[in-house]
Formats: sequence, structure tokens, C-alpha cells
Amino acid sequence: MSIPERNPNISTCFHVHLVSDSTGETLVGMMKASTAQFRNATALEHLHTLVRSDGQMERTLQAIENKPGVVLYTLVDPEKRKSLETFCSARHIPCVSILDTTLAMMGRYLGVTTTAEVGAQRTLDDAYYNRIAALDFAMAHDDGQQMDGLVDAEIVLLGVSRTSKTPTSIYLANRGYKTGNIPLVPVGEQGIVLPPIVDKLKDPLVIGLVASPDRIVEIRENRLKGLSATGRSGYTDQDMVRNELRDAKRLFSRRGFPVIDVSRRSIEETAAQIMNLYKVHRPEQAARKHR
Repeated sequence: MSIPERNPNISTCFHVHLVSDSTGETLVGMMKASTAQFRNATALEHLHTLVRSDGQMERTLQAIENKPGVVLYTLVDPEKRKSLETFCSARHIPCVSILDTTLAMMGRYLGVTTTAEVGAQRTLDDAYYNRIAALDFAMAHDDGQQMDGLVDAEIVLLGVSRTSKTPTSIYLANRGYKTGNIPLVPVGEQGIVLPPIVDKLKDPLVIGLVASPDRIVEIRENRLKGLSATGRSGYTDQDMVRNELRDAKRLFSRRGFPVIDVSRRSIEETAAQIMNLYKVHRPEQAARKHR
């Protein structure tokens, strides 16, 4: 099928349907990685998960017809695959199975065929339960909660307000890392003071998160608008935010904490750098996690 060329300088919004007989996590990761390469294109994501019955497939096909665009899928059942491919082909909708090429290559190399088991990658093994435990830990130790329990963490994130501590903690937890985070809040003329618990954190890797003042102010202003809040001018004052970040950076430097600037990084990119730092600073623990 020929797809018309577009002017790369024109911003484009397009629909992407992600069809999976499992959770769709693989598709979401692939879609984000792919669309990130097209700066002027914005993907409007439609996630169709656990598509295993004829009724679920019919609803999915109807949604695709209502908002045609690009279809990415991971389906094991041959009939479901054929139904989706035939439907898309008849309507000239691009449709791609993102795992076929990889599975075919691995099959040739190993000399075996795939199991054709729906959701096989979701086997409830030790890694799965470790992720669940890590997610529970992240939620219980988010934003300075239950700080005494942080001695059992693997990673602790420090940062001023709106440096993406919570979403980064959750992402790391989903990768199996027990992560907590502590907000750094100025205390009068003392500036930023670390909670005493930080001095007791010997095993966890403590990492400081920073961002540009402009970026922090922008996020805080949007946050206040979303809450319809007023009267907190200091929270979004450029000079005060700059002072917060300066104090945080000095504190991280004095303590020798690794620092990551999250200004131009996605959550996934920040988490990837943190995991790399964990491998460097905690090599034995990191090796155990990936056995």
C-alpha cells in the first residue's frame, strides 16, 4: 500500500490503535519509542487490551473504523489476527504485528516454534511478584510518607516540588526497584534541610533530581491552574524557585549524591539513567536483580 508523503514541517495528529490479547504494555512502549522519532507528529493513542473474544474483536474493529489511522498489534490467535488484518486491508489501514519479525528470527536461531500462548510473557514468576512488592513499596513511601521505612528501599529520589519524583518512582517500581522519594521543601531562612532519615540510608542509592527554573515554574503554574488554586505566589516565583534549585544542587554536591536533570527527559529516560546509575553504584545488587 502506498502512503502519501507529508510535509515534515507541518504538525500532524494521527490515530494509533494498539490491539493486544494481553496488557498491551509492549505495544505502548513500541508506539512511544517510534512516534518520538517524528517531532511534528502527535499520536492519539487508542489501547484495546485483552482482546480475546469475538465480541471484543468486533468492538475493536468498530473503534478502528470510527477513527482510522495506524494499527499495531500483538495477537496470538490466528483467527483474530486474520480478522484484524482482513478488516484493515479492506479499508487501506496500515496494520503491523510488531513481534512477528523478532519471533521469526529467534525461532530460526533456536530451531523451535513459539508457544502460541496468550499472555505468555505475563507468567506469574518471582519477577512478577517482585514488581508487585516494589509497587506497594513505592505507593507507601511516596512524597515523604513513612520515611523510616526507606532504609529498606533500593533507590531513594530527592528533589524540589515538580521534579517528577512520583512518576519516576512508580516507573522504577514497575521495573522491580523498591523506590521511595522525599520532597525537598525550604524551611524559612535555613533553606532546604534534609530529613534526618537520609543520614541512615546506607544501602539505598540516593539520587537527586533537578530541572531548569523555567521548567519548574511552568509545571507548578499548570499544577495550580488545575487545582484552581491562588495565593501561592512564592511557589511559582522565578527567583524563589531558582534559590530552591541552587540549594538542592549544593546539598547534593556536599553529600556526593548522583544528580539527574529531568528538564528535557521523559520519565522513561530518567528511569533508564537511574537504573544505569544503580548498576554502577550497586553492581552486586543489580546483578542479582537480573539473574
